[in-house]
Amino acid sequence: MKWHKTTFPGVRYRKHPTRKHGVKFDQYFVLHYKASGKNHSEALGWASEGMSARKAAEYMSRLKEGQRTGQGPQTLAEQREQLRNVREQDKQDSLTFGRFFEETYLPQAKADKAPQTTRRERGLYDKWIAPALSDKPLARISPLELERIKKNMGNAGQSPRSINYALAVVRQAINRAKSYGIYQGDNPAQHVRKPSVNNQRMRFLTRDEVESLLSELKNTGNGQLHDITLLAAFTGMRAGEIFALEWPDIDYDGLSIFVRNPKNRQGRIVFMTARVRAMLARRFTADNEGYVFKDRNGGMIDRISNSFMKTIDRLRLNARAKDRRDKVVFDTLRHTYASWLVEAGVDLYTVKTLMGHSTLAMTERYAHLSQSTLRQAVEKLDQAATASVPAKVLGIS
Repeated sequence: MKWHKTTFPGVRYRKHPTRKHGVKFDQYFVLHYKASGKNHSEALGWASEGMSARKAAEYMSRLKEGQRTGQGPQTLAEQREQLRNVREQDKQDSLTFGRFFEETYLPQAKADKAPQTTRRERGLYDKWIAPALSDKPLARISPLELERIKKNMGNAGQSPRSINYALAVVRQAINRAKSYGIYQGDNPAQHVRKPSVNNQRMRFLTRDEVESLLSELKNTGNGQLHDITLLAAFTGMRAGEIFALEWPDIDYDGLSIFVRNPKNRQGRIVFMTARVRAMLARRFTADNEGYVFKDRNGGMIDRISNSFMKTIDRLRLNARAKDRRDKVVFDTLRHTYASWLVEAGVDLYTVKTLMGHSTLAMTERYAHLSQSTLRQAVEKLDQAATASVPAKVLGIS
């Protein structure tokens, strides 16, 4: 292969054997130079692709300047890498939060999270996050934009929990971008103060209320919802745990149920009452497999039927509830189970274990319910201690 010199030092070319560019054979340009004590020969491209001897000389001039000053690229490879970095940075700088959320974050969230979780995140994004951030370059989001989301939700009467959830969605999306190397610096959500949340539901049902609820569900033909409600009230299982329940998880002999994938990421055992065991035995058939409770297509249920809250409304169980924390929802059944245990004199540590709480502090919300039980225990102690003491010693005539 024969290389030809040009009038520009270090710029050479070779001719294509057959292809022409204009009236001349196409020319392929390269640079020959020395940098850091080493000889370099780096290709630039064909004349038919826009390269010329003069353009090649301009490349050479920039490299010589970099070598002379010690600043900037000193080889063509370094120059190309710098150009790639600049283009990549421009691409990252122009990437909007909305595009990243739609194309990257949400698809990954759907693969990693429960369907109801991604639906909730999608809803928060559409209503509150997108108006503020969808067209905002990801790299230019500041705490100020998040404060606006927080303010708008607060002005609309959204609960502190919902506001925190929306901020968490933004935080998780930006953290995902950081993990992919397309976001640099601190997450702006770290610098936004979260509203304080007091969202603990203390409402629980009496036994008569539970029986009325079960009776109403049964009478209206909601058999599966009746059974799900009964299981929640008499085992304290969460809705998600009930949805994930499969027939191999049930031990009829041991009167126990293995709860998989609970909130604290560790499996636990709950125990069946005779009523729960009878309900599960009634549902079981020889060809049963997979989930105990199924949707219409035989898959896992992903939400509680709207019929539950309609039944609550018919029974007027929320008629006197002014605070949203006092309203009966499906999760109230779990609190009901814990409350019944405490009122029956079960110690808080045992309740913690049965409920699958990660810390005792979560269980202590029910501590006040044990006051009457503790008082009765002291009264029994007092009766036993004073039974043999003469009445005159006690000052009783």
